[in-house]
Amino acid sequence: MDTQSVRKHKDVYMSKRRRRKFTAEQKADAVRLVREVGSIAQVARDLDLTPTALSRWVKQSEIDAGEGPEGALTTAEKAELRQLRRENRTLKMERDFLKKAAVFFAKDQDQSSS
Repeated sequence: MDTQSVRKHKDVYMSKRRRRKFTAEQKADAVRLVREVGSIAQVARDLDLTPTALSRWVKQSEIDAGEGPEGALTTAEKAELRQLRRENRTLKMERDFLKKAAVFFAKDQDQSSS
């Protein structure tokens, strides 16, 4: 193999893989397999997953089952927190808009009464 061929092969091999999305059911099945097989590394290889992602799913499953560390958020709590943060961001934008509108109309009133 010449140098250029090696470079092309390396680029293809080393390129980042597109981020994949998995359903809750797919994650639960993978976690079940880890519990049956006993090896995150083996299941990750078999399912073409990264061990890090699979490990995260196993830990989250333990938290959801009440077996995780104290204070860790369950999947439902994380979803609620995301929703509340989104709602809070929207409310802040609306508040800021109303403040600016009030200042604008107050200035407009001052100019028309002069």
